[in-house]
Amino acid sequence: MEKIVIIGEEPLQGTIAISGSKNASLPLMAASILTDETITLNNTPNLADIHTMGSVLDSLGVNFDKTRLIDNNQIQLTYKESNRALAEYDLVRKMRASILVLGPLLARKREATVSMPGGCAIGARPVNIHVDALAKLGGEFNLEKGYIKCEAKSGLKGAKIKLPMISVGATENIIMAATLAKGETEISNIAIEPEIIDLIDCLKAMGGKIEIQPDRKVLIQGVDELHGTTHTIIPDRIEVGTYIIAGAITKGELEIKNINFEHIENLLLAFDNLGIDLLKDKDSLKIKESNINKSIELDTKEYPGFPTDLQAQMMVLLSLSKNSSVIRENIFENRFMHVPELNRMGANIEIIGSQATVKPCSGFSGAQVMATDLRASVSLVLASLIAKGETTINRVYHLDRGYEKLEDKLAACGANIKRV
Repeated sequence: MEKIVIIGEEPLQGTIAISGSKNASLPLMAASILTDETITLNNTPNLADIHTMGSVLDSLGVNFDKTRLIDNNQIQLTYKESNRALAEYDLVRKMRASILVLGPLLARKREATVSMPGGCAIGARPVNIHVDALAKLGGEFNLEKGYIKCEAKSGLKGAKIKLPMISVGATENIIMAATLAKGETEISNIAIEPEIIDLIDCLKAMGGKIEIQPDRKVLIQGVDELHGTTHTIIPDRIEVGTYIIAGAITKGELEIKNINFEHIENLLLAFDNLGIDLLKDKDSLKIKESNINKSIELDTKEYPGFPTDLQAQMMVLLSLSKNSSVIRENIFENRFMHVPELNRMGANIEIIGSQATVKPCSGFSGAQVMATDLRASVSLVLASLIAKGETTINRVYHLDRGYEKLEDKLAACGANIKRV
């Protein structure tokens, strides 16, 4: 099994270009089921999750042309009418986002059989929100032998839907299904992450009639069919935050390019409150050497709140402050699994329930550590960059799911990092 070995205490010097958003790419790929015409996605990151979703779609009759993914970060997806409406366990178990094919399949095929999803173990993330909302559009559901079986013999029909809790995946699934439902659909209490806005922009370019309203509401007028389009995926805001932290903790001169600043206002506020000096340009920023001597309290929340996907990375940064800080995790109930590993490297983090108190530490030391999920993995990379001595990170396949060319980007800026 592959490992990443890092020898720390090297300042990062140079430029890192941000890749396309993984979390935006996956629903956009699922949207290819909604039309017979080709969807071309530019700025697609070459990641394990992209290939997994491509395999799921291929099994459903979508031609997943990835020939230009490695060189040009472009994919083309063309759905050919087929009798296949089964997303099997062996594929879906690898990634929870596979559930995003449920809504598009039900809208196009009027039936779908999708395995209960797997993926990383950071929380339950129940699919009942997806199922209950699709049922209001006319879907009939059964759970058989670990599969969600559904059908809508007369097609989907518009309805008023209020999600019981804010859910990114459910919002994406229901919006995609409603684009081809008869009549008007009103969905309230939706998630409003930039990745969802990116999906809506693409669906509108495909001919969808979608209007975002204030107070987490969206109106959708169903259409008979959608057409193909070419769409450029937004930059990955979580990757931006991760590399800002990398630059701040290594005290080098790091420039980060390909940023949409509208998407990271919440991150910039947190960094500013900590005293990190960032020099902004049009779509890039430079990280100036800063002393982290302040304390903050962070609550992970749905967008525009502070993202749970940056909670683990922030713990590394806050460990270097001269004062204690508090992070409260409000999204996932099992997302502190990285804390024991960070503490083994020298962090001083105390967990009580859903609250983590990050106390000042005297520095990080290299160790053998184990990655538990995607964001936990990269927090260990960050700690390793400033640790004394050598760190070996095991189970790095998690990193390949969400960080494109991580070793190459860091090594090009002076990090002593290699995969073995």
